[in-house]
Amino acid sequence: MRPFTTLTGRVVTIPVDNIDTDQIIPARFLKTTSKAGLGDNLFADWRYAPDGTPRPEFPLNRPSAKGAPFLLVGDNFGCGSSREHAPWALMDFGFRAVISTSFADIFRNNALKNGLLPVVVDAATHQQLLSLAAEDAGLSLVVDLASQTLTLPDGRQATFPIDGFSKTCLLEGIDQLGYLLKQEPAIAAYERTHPPRVDTRIGLVQRQGV
Repeated sequence: MRPFTTLTGRVVTIPVDNIDTDQIIPARFLKTTSKAGLGDNLFADWRYAPDGTPRPEFPLNRPSAKGAPFLLVGDNFGCGSSREHAPWALMDFGFRAVISTSFADIFRNNALKNGLLPVVVDAATHQQLLSLAAEDAGLSLVVDLASQTLTLPDGRQATFPIDGFSKTCLLEGIDQLGYLLKQEPAIAAYERTHPPRVDTRIGLVQRQGV
């Protein structure tokens, strides 16, 4: 994963509550185990007409969405079934952070494990962001993970929560396995100071029929 330190950029807004994972990436696109190309099918049933042509009014189809790292959504984002393809699709499109007043637990955990930052803000800040985005399609924000702050264009800052383990992994650009591998010297040192947990004589005893 790429380290997540400071993120600056434009915002795409989909101000809808209870967006579930089947709306984020419909089930028919879950056959792949590759992340590549999933961004093309992000919000597919909202984004495309039945004949496959893009709906020009949908936020992801507007020119301002290209290259935007922030997605601003309604409450309870990512509810529904558990599918890791949801954060995969969001990241493949180009998003690195999603801003909401709350996230479904499984989606939040999947997002953090894949390098996508869920930013939880209070209702007042959320409403201000929606209002600013409605007035300015080029609205730009700054997220600093180290200080856990979201900075608005007027300089106002809002803090957001994140657990220490996920924060460390994001800052260092590693997943859970990568974190464990970084502890290998400490694990080896611990093992050297403790007796083996398996008696190496067992095989001999068994062969002798004792």
